[in-house]
Amino acid sequence: MASGRTGGRRVDLHRVRAELPEPVQQVVADYERHLALERGLSEHTVRAYIGDVVSLLGFLHGLAVVGQEGGEDGQPTDRSGGRGVGGLDLTVLRAWLAALRSAGTGRTTLARRSAAARTFTGWAHRRGHLPVDPGIRLAAPRPRRVLPSVLRQDQAADLMRASGSGAAERDAVALRDHALLELLYATGVRVSELSGLDVDDVDLGRRVVVVLGKGAKERTVPFGQPAELALREWLAHGRPALARPTSPPALFLGARGARFQPSSVRRIVHEALGAVPGAPVMGPHGLRHSAATHLLEGGADLRSVQELLGHATLATTQLYTHVTVERLKAIHDRAHPRSQPPGG
Repeated sequence: MASGRTGGRRVDLHRVRAELPEPVQQVVADYERHLALERGLSEHTVRAYIGDVVSLLGFLHGLAVVGQEGGEDGQPTDRSGGRGVGGLDLTVLRAWLAALRSAGTGRTTLARRSAAARTFTGWAHRRGHLPVDPGIRLAAPRPRRVLPSVLRQDQAADLMRASGSGAAERDAVALRDHALLELLYATGVRVSELSGLDVDDVDLGRRVVVVLGKGAKERTVPFGQPAELALREWLAHGRPALARPTSPPALFLGARGARFQPSSVRRIVHEALGAVPGAPVMGPHGLRHSAATHLLEGGADLRSVQELLGHATLATTQLYTHVTVERLKAIHDRAHPRSQPPGG
């Protein structure tokens, strides 16, 4: 929670949090524990929630949060009324979002921050910090749904073929990279889920992997024979070469024997896709999008894809139906003799 970006400028949220009144800092700390321990959210998600809450509370208490309008002397205005968190009301919530919007915050970020604020005010009301929950009446900006970039099926095949040719020499790093690319595309797991996998989470005989997803929810995801073969090669010839006596039981290891980190997975995906002609620029999440899209194109039903991806609601998975419809329209425009008007 070092900083937050608003309108191209950065806010030192550590400083803002440290300058909050002591009782308010304690509320933030209690909320942080609630998110991590009671709700079981990931470290990254907790950090994002707390950053948004600190931004809101900094605005409430007149700290120097970007986008906050000043009073007559040009200084930020303290709206707390001396009531700490209890000063949060609907007017403050709306003014905070308006200040962020005027500072250039995008629609999607505003929607996320308003959701974080509603989650916080609901918790604060249940804990007795707020007499009523003002977040119930806060209208959220509707984020623009941007269709994700996905690989064509032939591009996905080219990606796996290229990484497989490198692994054929049985170099440990090449075996690892091929196995993680195969598993990412085969399962559509999140990069954090992939990095968190241990060797015992994979059942090669049944071709399934047990994934710990958001909210500490477990799900079992199947994969196909190409991923199985790549994993067998990695576990037999690659992982033993990188493992150290102090190595964790992680499925994927770095060159020094430590658990392979999400940032390293992103680098590998970027580099591997760079070798595929015409492939869009994307990271591991792009392989997740591609896996979901190709499943639906192959006839999988929406509920099954939702379960495989670990989506909490079907609405999230439905985005991929738009992707497949757009691709079908593009194919129709290209291939059907009556897709264009006469003389077009």
